[in-house]
Amino acid sequence: MYTINHIRSILKTSITVSPEKAAAFFKTQPGAYGNHDIFMGVSVPTLRVIAKNVNTLSFQDLTCLLTSRINEERLLALIMLVQKYKQGDDDGKEAVYQFYLTHLDHINNWNLVDASAHLIVGAHLWDKDRGMLEGLTQSTNLWHRRIGMVATWYFIRKNDLTWTFKIAHLLLQDTHDLIHKAVGWMLREAGKKNEADLLDFLTLYAEKMPRTMVRYAVERLSEEKKQAYKRVRLPSTLT
Repeated sequence: MYTINHIRSILKTSITVSPEKAAAFFKTQPGAYGNHDIFMGVSVPTLRVIAKNVNTLSFQDLTCLLTSRINEERLLALIMLVQKYKQGDDDGKEAVYQFYLTHLDHINNWNLVDASAHLIVGAHLWDKDRGMLEGLTQSTNLWHRRIGMVATWYFIRKNDLTWTFKIAHLLLQDTHDLIHKAVGWMLREAGKKNEADLLDFLTLYAEKMPRTMVRYAVERLSEEKKQAYKRVRLPSTLT
């Protein structure tokens, strides 16, 4: 059986880059969204290997990791939670889902949301009432809103695009760049499944969407279609 101290020892011996380099993809300066985070320098592939080898942690131990200030410890906990969800029976999946919701405030950076929201929240709500996603979009917490959007990635993979467009519409006027990117990203993924639906959405709303959101959404469209939306909304951002 692995203890928390043993896992932390493994993490320390798995550092491959400096903390500064590990933090380079995040805004950690005072007042920025990632200012609360400490980075060690352990890569995501390494974390996945550790999670596969240490797949026996209790919820109590997972809480210790998920409430840590160290980003890699929280990400490791979430990777293990995703594994626990996939391997669980109905009761086990429900327990993981409820644990995730209880600890939402610790899923507080974009890498943590993007590694888990669709695989736990999205997966769990696939055949259930999805209304809580609308509630997340109303949260004052940036990460709750991003979870609500990224959770729909699971539905996209199942060729169900309705809730992606619904949540995207609710977040059109969000003021945070990380929401603009998440919404645009999910719209782009939806467009891979059904470009016509994406174009219909853009025709209705591109003029109201933040530039970054549109830029991400149209990324995989033909140059001709990109140019059309440049004329609508983006005179300079898609050049």
